Amino acid sequence: FVTQSGAVLTSVLDWAEGRGIGFSHMVSLGGMADVDFGDMLDYLAADRQVSAILLYVESITHARKFMSAARAAARLKPVIVIKAGRHAAAAKAAASHTGALAGSDAVYDAAFRRAGMLRVTELEELFDAVETLAARVQPVGERLAILTNGGGMGVLATDRLMDESGQLAELSDDTLTALNDCLPRTWSHGNPVDIIGDAPGARYGAATEALLRDRGVDALVVLNCPTAIADSVEAAEAVTGHLRDSHKPVLTSWLGGARAEPSRKLFRAHGIPTYETPGQAINAFSHMVRYQRNQDLLMQTPSTGSDGGNGDREAVAALIDRARTEGREWLNEAEAKQALAAYAIPIVETRTAPDPEKAGAIAAAFDAPVALKIVSRDITHKSDAGGVMLNLEGADAVRASAEAMLTRLRKSHPDAALEGFAVQPMVSQKGASELIVGMSDDATFGPVILFGEGGTAVEIVADKAIGLPPLNDVLARDLIGRTKVMRKLRGYRDVPAADIDGVIGVLIAISQLVADMPAIAELDINPLIASDKGVMALDARIRIHGAAETRDDRLAISPYPAGLSGQISARNGADYSLRPIRPEDEPDLIAMVEQLDPEDARLRFMSSMRRMSHRLAARLTQIDYDREMAFIALDDAGIAGVVRLTADPDNERAEYAVLVRSPLKGTGLGFALMQHIIDHARARGIKTLFGHVLKENHAMLSLAAELGFMTEPVEGESDQLRVVLDLRSP
Repeated sequence: FVTQSGAVLTSVLDWAEGRGIGFSHMVSLGGMADVDFGDMLDYLAADRQVSAILLYVESITHARKFMSAARAAARLKPVIVIKAGRHAAAAKAAASHTGALAGSDAVYDAAFRRAGMLRVTELEELFDAVETLAARVQPVGERLAILTNGGGMGVLATDRLMDESGQLAELSDDTLTALNDCLPRTWSHGNPVDIIGDAPGARYGAATEALLRDRGVDALVVLNCPTAIADSVEAAEAVTGHLRDSHKPVLTSWLGGARAEPSRKLFRAHGIPTYETPGQAINAFSHMVRYQRNQDLLMQTPSTGSDGGNGDREAVAALIDRARTEGREWLNEAEAKQALAAYAIPIVETRTAPDPEKAGAIAAAFDAPVALKIVSRDITHKSDAGGVMLNLEGADAVRASAEAMLTRLRKSHPDAALEGFAVQPMVSQKGASELIVGMSDDATFGPVILFGEGGTAVEIVADKAIGLPPLNDVLARDLIGRTKVMRKLRGYRDVPAADIDGVIGVLIAISQLVADMPAIAELDINPLIASDKGVMALDARIRIHGAAETRDDRLAISPYPAGLSGQISARNGADYSLRPIRPEDEPDLIAMVEQLDPEDARLRFMSSMRRMSHRLAARLTQIDYDREMAFIALDDAGIAGVVRLTADPDNERAEYAVLVRSPLKGTGLGFALMQHIIDHARARGIKTLFGHVLKENHAMLSLAAELGFMTEPVEGESDQLRVVLDLRSP
C-alpha cells in the first residue's frame, strides 16, 4: 500500500488486520521530494510476493514517469487507486497539502484508465476492491448469476447491478432443469435464483454447482439472509465445498452481525471474497468487470494509429511561425483550418474578405447560402459576441450583415482588432450531429484530447470524454463510446448511422498533430459535423505558445518515434526497411512466429511454441517507447526480423532479444539487427546490454562473442548463459 497520507496508512493497516489481509509493504511518500509513485510502482511490480498494489494519490509530479511505471505494473498485477481531490475545493486542499499542483480530476481519470488501473472513489471501495482482485480469479465475461435465500435481497442486488450497467446472466435450459430437480417448486424459476428462506446447506450446494456449470454464467454472487429455521454456517460450508474445481469467481454476502461472522471467517479462510451487504458484493463484481475491461482495452489490436507519417508538419509550422512573427497568440480561422487540412481533416471551404464589399462578392461567387463570421485575434468566441450570421443569401444580404456586424462589434468590443470576415457555404446534412474535438494542456499530464457533443451549448450539455494522446483507432473508438452522443451517432429512427470511422480518423489526426506540434497550446473544432455522408470541421480555433516548447516529455505517454525509421543491410547485401514496431504489427508478428522452424522458436522463446498468443503478441507490439524499443526489418514478405531491448527504470541496464525468419538465418540480418540495437542502446545512455541464451544456441553465442559480449552463468538456470556487453567501452 502506497500513500501520500500517514493517516490513511494507519487506517488501512487497522482495517486489514481485521480482514486477515496482509500487506508486504506500507509506504507513506508524503510530499515525494525524492521517491515518488513511479519509483514505488517499479519496485513493487518486480516483487513476485506482491499480488496487488494499492495507491492513495493526492497528486502526481512526474506524469510520464508515473504513466510508464503504472502501465508496466498494471500488466503484471492489479493496481487499485483512490484519488483525493475530485472536486475543485478538495483539489485545492490536496495541492497545498502535498506541495504540488493537481490536475483536472477528469484527466486523472483518463490517465488511470489508460494505464490499466482500477480507480475507486472511497476507502470502503478500496478495501472491497483489493479483497476481490486479490482472489486472483477473474471473470472471462460479464454475465452474473445471483443466488439467494431471500427474494428481496436478490431484487436489491439486481437493482444495484443494473445501476452499474451490469449484465444478468440468462440461465440455460439445462441449468433450469437441474435447478428444478434440486429446488422446491416455489423457487423463482429465473435469475436471481431464490431458493426460498428455509434453504439448508444441501440446497445451497446443489444450486451453486448447477449455476457454475452453466456456460452462460461468468460469475456468481451468493447471498444469505439469516433465518430461524436454517443454519447459515452450514450454507457457507456447502458453498465453499462446491468451489474447489471452479474457475469462475464467486462472491458472497452473508447478512447480519455476530451471527454472520463465523461464515465470513470461513469464506476468508478459503480465499473467497465476502462482503457485509449485497450492494458491496455487486460493487465488487463491478470492480472485476471494470478492471478486466481496462485490461482488454489495452490488449486490443488496433488497425491504425499515430505513426507520425500522415501530416504535413512543415505546412503547420509555417502557419505557426507567421502568427508568432505577427505577435499573435491565436491562428485566425483560415489558418486553423489550413492546419487541420494539412492533417487530412475535412474542412468546409472558407474564404476571407477585408471588408463588407469583398465579403458580398465572395458570397455571390459561392452562389449558395453562406455563413458570415468576424475575423479578429481578440474575439475567440465569435457566436457569443454576435460575430456569426448564418443562412445569408446573396451579395446584398452579406454586405448588409457585415456592415451591421462591424457596427455592433465596434460598440461591444471597442478595443478588438476587427481584421475582416470569413465567408463559407452553409453545410446542411439531415440528421447530422454536432461534435466537439479539442485539445488542452493539463498542468500535470500535458496535452489531452477531448471529445463530446458540440454546438453553442457545449458547456451546458457537458457531454464529454477525455483521453491521453497518442491515440489509435481502438482508443479513439473507446473515447467516443464513453459519451452520450455516441447513441446518436449509431443512428436512430429514420436517421442513419453517422460515419463513426470518419470521427475516429479526426481524433487520430488531432492526436498526431498535437504530438508533432509542441507549439500548440489549445485546439477546438466546434462544431465537427458527422452524418452518414461523412465528417467536416465547420469552425476551428488554435492557440499557440508564445515561445517554443522544448520539453521532450510534454506528452504523458511517449509517442511513436517515427524519426528512428530507416534502412538496414544484411551481410549478404540484402536491404530491408527498418522502423520501430507498432501495435498494429501484431498480426504480422504472429505470422512470422508461426512460420519459424520449431527449433528456432524453441531457442528464441526457451520453450516450444506453435502459435504466439494474442496476449503475448500484444505485449511485444504495444510497447512503452520510453522503456523499450523493438525494431522490425521488413521486406515484401512481411517481418524479416525483429530486435528489441527492455531497459530497467533507471535506464542503466537493458535486456535484448533478436529473431529472424528461419530461411534468413546465416544471411547476416541478425548481425545487422544486433549492431543496430547496440548503437541505439548507447545513444540512449544505457550502460549494460545483456541477454539470456540457451547453452545449445551456438549460433547466438557465436554472434554475441563476435560483437564483444562476455559470457557468465545464470544462477538457478543450468541450461542458460547470460551474455553481457559493457556499452561504456568503445
